[in-house]
Amino acid sequence: MTAATLPALSVSGLRAGYGHGADIVRGIDFDLPPESIVAVIGPNGSGKSSFVKTLAGLLDVRAGSVSVTGQDVTHETPARRVAAGLAYVPQEANVFPSLSIRENLKLATEFLRGRAGVGAERQEHVLSLFPDLALRMRTRAGDLSGGQRQMLAFASALLANPEVLLLDEPSAGLSPKFVEQTMEAIARVRAAGVTVLLVEQNVAAALKIADEVAVLVAGHLTLRTEAKLVDHTALGELFFAKVA
Repeated sequence: MTAATLPALSVSGLRAGYGHGADIVRGIDFDLPPESIVAVIGPNGSGKSSFVKTLAGLLDVRAGSVSVTGQDVTHETPARRVAAGLAYVPQEANVFPSLSIRENLKLATEFLRGRAGVGAERQEHVLSLFPDLALRMRTRAGDLSGGQRQMLAFASALLANPEVLLLDEPSAGLSPKFVEQTMEAIARVRAAGVTVLLVEQNVAAALKIADEVAVLVAGHLTLRTEAKLVDHTALGELFFAKVA
């Protein structure tokens, strides 16, 4: 099997939790096709954010494995996962508000070593995806709107030339106008060749851009299907079904 046909991200039997507590991520098997958007949805407390934090290396794996384009990163640090092609944008504190757009972008690659495709040419390409940022490079991140800060967080992550972009609730707290702009930006990222795992509470917005949907309930993957087959008016049936 060639690298081109490998899943962009592969998860097998993944289990994780906090401290000495019970598992929150409970035996998830999950593959992401290259250059796709897969939305992870589920009720509050279902383990969505814990799942994506485990993938990013912020929560220790108790069992199972995580691979990026065939490379095992199960026990690698977050920094080594970035070098392997896995970028993560958290829900909060994802930019430096006291620094300018230019300074935020510079910091994003300051400590990257050994990742191919990182440099001035990559920055030019990334800014072409977010033209509003390119026009405001001296603006403080703290002076940006919520939607613009999300664009900056996306751009900073993309400077690492990732294979996979992990997004945790990118529309949280945004007005409908900025939710739409954020989803459009995610679609542009995928069109540029990046695979996206989108954890999102705004299901209706996620369904508009996702290729597939994965439903998490109580830390279990209970459904994986095409986004167009999901009826967002009947989510209660999906979210509150009993887990075997």
